[in-house]
Amino acid sequence: MNRNPINQKNLDQAKSKIQGLKKQFEQRKQLANALEPIKTKIGVYSGKGGVGKTSVTINLALSLTNLGYRTGIFDVDIDCPNVTKALGINIKPTVDKQDKMIPPEQHGIKVMSMGFFQKTEDEAIIFRGPMIHNAINQLLSGTNWRDIDILLVDLPPGTSDAPLTVMQTLDLDGFVVVTTPQELAKLDAIRSINMIKKLNHNIYGVIENFTGEFFGTGAGKEISKEMEIDFLGNIQMRKSYSAPGKIAYLEDLEANHEYNKISNNLVQKLK
Repeated sequence: MNRNPINQKNLDQAKSKIQGLKKQFEQRKQLANALEPIKTKIGVYSGKGGVGKTSVTINLALSLTNLGYRTGIFDVDIDCPNVTKALGINIKPTVDKQDKMIPPEQHGIKVMSMGFFQKTEDEAIIFRGPMIHNAINQLLSGTNWRDIDILLVDLPPGTSDAPLTVMQTLDLDGFVVVTTPQELAKLDAIRSINMIKKLNHNIYGVIENFTGEFFGTGAGKEISKEMEIDFLGNIQMRKSYSAPGKIAYLEDLEANHEYNKISNNLVQKLK
């Protein structure tokens, strides 16, 4: 007796769907196991590029390390990874006995980034959506994340596929949103906050970067009031941020104080 071809087609489709669900479950299980040692995962996010998100991530990580937290950075801006360059890391990840990558350490901060796997630092990484998703999964599940209290995740800007993939994959504990004083940056920050809220994630607060006579001030506090989130602090525009090979937190006492204030506010939110 021949099988009904329509029923057989439905059966094959059902089997394929079940296999896909099993694969997704295994991937999520691997990610959960890999990330389990990390106590707190915080996304550093902005709706607009060029607001100093990576700079904020690095200096905030140094400040948290200074407070006694074992801190790591996951540079998940797959297209334009900049953390390794900004921190001056010249060594590659090593591998442990379980074939997991051990993140290199600089200034007491453990770092994992797509930048480690570029042939040259000016190489263009051209990935479509599924490739970005796979790259993020491989970096996360293939890394030894032990001995990290707080992992700062430097997200790509915008509200499209790349940041969405990160938010859905990492199960972050909360977000810090970075803005600058300009009206357009404020608008994009609000868009990013709305995206976070739509996905039902926690927001620890907003940081205003590049504050001063050139760009003005006040957008961070305005966003805080309008969106009913905390204002963590502002960061003045200083020459120390443009010094090649230098990190403002380590070189500029005033910048050091600003970030210590922000990190203390953030730690209170974590508690």
